[in-house]
Amino acid sequence: MIGYSASVLILICLSISAVHSRSVAEDGLKLPSDVKVFANRGEADGEDAGGTRWAVLIAGSNGYWNYRHQADVCHAYQILKSGGLKDENIVVFMYDDIAFNEYNPVQGSIINNPHGNDVYRNVPKDYTGDNVTVDNFFAVLLGNKSGLTGGSGKVVDSGPDDHIFVYYTDHGGPGVLGMPSIAPYLYANDLIEMLKKKHASGTYKSLVFYIEACESGSIFEGLLPEGMNIYATTASNAEENSWGTYCPGMIPPPPPGFDTCLGDLYSVAWMEDSDTHNLRTETLKQQYKVVNDSNFCISLPGNVKKRTLNKNRSEGSHVMQYGDIKLDKNHLYMYFGTNPANDNITFVDENSLPQYVEAVNQRDADLLHFWHKYNKAPEGSSEKLKAQKNLHDVMRHRVHVDNSVNLIGELLFGYEEGERILKFVRPAGQPLVNDWACLKNMVSTFETHCGSLAQYGMKHMRAFANLCNAGVSKEQMAVVSAQACVNLPTSSWNSISTA
Repeated sequence: MIGYSASVLILICLSISAVHSRSVAEDGLKLPSDVKVFANRGEADGEDAGGTRWAVLIAGSNGYWNYRHQADVCHAYQILKSGGLKDENIVVFMYDDIAFNEYNPVQGSIINNPHGNDVYRNVPKDYTGDNVTVDNFFAVLLGNKSGLTGGSGKVVDSGPDDHIFVYYTDHGGPGVLGMPSIAPYLYANDLIEMLKKKHASGTYKSLVFYIEACESGSIFEGLLPEGMNIYATTASNAEENSWGTYCPGMIPPPPPGFDTCLGDLYSVAWMEDSDTHNLRTETLKQQYKVVNDSNFCISLPGNVKKRTLNKNRSEGSHVMQYGDIKLDKNHLYMYFGTNPANDNITFVDENSLPQYVEAVNQRDADLLHFWHKYNKAPEGSSEKLKAQKNLHDVMRHRVHVDNSVNLIGELLFGYEEGERILKFVRPAGQPLVNDWACLKNMVSTFETHCGSLAQYGMKHMRAFANLCNAGVSKEQMAVVSAQACVNLPTSSWNSISTA
């Protein structure tokens, strides 16, 4: 056991060592909240006249180690509420297991920033727990009350002059986004078909979609057509991770007692930018630049595009735009409203103050959480044993999934060719897979024999898509999956029903 624990710690240290291996003064990340702005009141152009603002906010995860996703959604709600949107026009999906979680040091409260206020207050609990599903999300956006199962019954009852904002935050993978119960996943082709139905119904004037997830660009890459008045941005392109921030041991750190990441890099970038500006004068394009510059952890001018970019260092990703890019000239006011307290503030692109943040790969944030729980627990305590077990279970699940997928490739194509096929990335502009039904069958077959992919295993969606593109049948997949997965680790991470 001692040797295994040591190997676990080595893997954890390797996965997050970059966070602590550089000089903060040289490589820190400047926050949009640190942007210095000048008074010069702007006015809206009347571009939203006659329309109602609607919003759908989705946190697709559960578990205290995923604290940041529900924190992101709650913060987004506060921005929209301060901007003047009514609760009847904001639909919130969140599992709601964080605010009163036993590990939360401030019961009944959620924060999204080390120095932030409680963002959980007054948030509508429209769809919680097992009601946070793909089907309910689609029914809500389509305004289809008969398609709902549980929840508040609130839907987007929009009209042809209305503007809709959709924000999703969670784990993802190539062509897929997660939900708390994991299965069924939210597949890109199903999302696009739902958006086409929404467009065909003529019940909106424009729709803006922000996605925080690993490989989130693959949700729209080669799939979202122009001409539907839909503008989308994603935390990463079709091949990159997204990033958690405000995590234990980072600069700035969360308050004492918070052994988890408080936010996601792309998400806190656009929200902290929104917190500090008059949104009548800032456009979608300006915020896109803010987020992308902020999505890489390095000293850069304070805008979101730059905040996510990090000058192509290993810690960061490229924020992407899809759909009707021409909509980026619209002011954020059309979708978010604006806080009256910011009426005399104008967006200034190149001014910031010297504060920095660090980040960790979204897929390693759970390891960081469990490691801190283990490290701070008293020796010999039940808390330490529990944290150690969680670490071991997470690592065993990761090793099992990785080895199983790689072995399936070898069984089908041989060692070298199998690795090449599994990792092949299609040229930019092409969708992940030709046959989405095949992809779903591949995933279902794998999970039947090998257990749940869970949040970590979604990284292998490209491998399953490549099997389909290479002509592998469901029957062949069943045979090799059974051969590859003779023994399954016993933990909740591998259980399809509880993952």
